Amino acid sequence: MSVVVVGRNQAKAILNAVAAWKQDGVLDPAAAERLASTLVVRGFDWKALAKYCFWVALVCVVTAVGAVLADEQLLALLRRLFSAPYQAKSAALSVLAGAFYWLGARRREVSPHKVFSNEAIMALGGVATVGAVGQLSYAFDAGKGHLSLLLLLASLIYAAVALWSRSNLIWIFALLSLGSWMGAESGYVSGVGMYYLGMDYPIRFVAFGAFLAVAGVLVERSGRFPDFARSTLVVGLLYFFCALWILSIFGYQVDFRRFVRSDDLELALWSLAFGLAALAAIVYGLRFEHGTIKGFGLTFLGIALYTKFFEHFWDGTHKAIFFAILAASFWLLGSRAEKIWHVGVRKPSSPTTASADQNA
Repeated sequence: MSVVVVGRNQAKAILNAVAAWKQDGVLDPAAAERLASTLVVRGFDWKALAKYCFWVALVCVVTAVGAVLADEQLLALLRRLFSAPYQAKSAALSVLAGAFYWLGARRREVSPHKVFSNEAIMALGGVATVGAVGQLSYAFDAGKGHLSLLLLLASLIYAAVALWSRSNLIWIFALLSLGSWMGAESGYVSGVGMYYLGMDYPIRFVAFGAFLAVAGVLVERSGRFPDFARSTLVVGLLYFFCALWILSIFGYQVDFRRFVRSDDLELALWSLAFGLAALAAIVYGLRFEHGTIKGFGLTFLGIALYTKFFEHFWDGTHKAIFFAILAASFWLLGSRAEKIWHVGVRKPSSPTTASADQNA
């Protein structure tokens, strides 16, 4: 038998199951011993450490770039050092982005096991692409014109690179850029107004998120582009539920510039729609055994309930009672999660014991 490397908790659950099957006679002692000998407990999760280190490194790179852009003295120095035209700087950043994309795709072929470092290099290409498009916007003075076209260009570049390199991370960049384009384009067409075709910004993203989520499910069922089906579904559900959450807090007839909310009846209706959407996601996930959709439904149903709890009881309840109720609710949730987690390590009852319990 081949050796299986598992975590400490997984090994405990498997060994308890093997011991229970051995006691119930499902496995003979020799077979149980062979199964147990194939398990190797992972001492430290180096994979998780590598993933988090690369993510922190990328965040630090973006933070460093942001710090440079926020420092006027550094910006003035960079302008003196790099006084080339915007078109030239855009071309240079495009070449740099292409080099990162090529290097990341090449490393995926040569060293496919280095998943996180390969994706980190692809992400650096994505950051360079943002810089190239930004310089292009300065070149064409897009700040006073049709900026959304450049967002669409960035989305198309990301999509082409993702399809070429099979990179899920770059595909997510493409979807986020596409969402930014949708918001900017509808704002541009409506004269930078709150409403477009009778819809404010949250409603537009509800429709956009629903479109992406349905597309993700259809692509997943078709079996084509399996690398991108789940990420499309996840991004679509994030757009959809976050927009509904905003509607349940502020409502539809709202002016975000003055932070004026809608009336209570409208907020109640949007809260009801938010809760029903979460319940529908849970039912769909249970019906078709789709863990991602079910997880989103459970998560945002909890967010909906806690949002209403804060809205209605924060002002009128003593803070000691408020946080005591909050603590009790989290305690109950934690206890329930702990029971679900321990299902795999519980000893199953033997048929003899079960029939004895029934007779008793």
